Amino acid sequence: MKKYGFSWKRFFGITKVKSSISRKIGIPLTKAGRQRKIGSMVTGGGCVVYFFVPAVVVGIWLLF
Repeated sequence: MKKYGFSWKRFFGITKVKSSISRKIGIPLTKAGRQRKIGSMVTGGGCVVYFFVPAVVVGIWLLF
């Protein structure tokens, strides 16, 4: 059995673009990543506003 498979997304660079966008905006693009980030902020004493302010800024930026 092969350990690694071929990925068209990695071949065309989609994975790299998504990860760079995610690093720049500070919000994970995957559902599991967003849930993990929110969970760590809530249980780690972080403020939920820390998540929503960047999300609103990015949302406004994407509209223009």
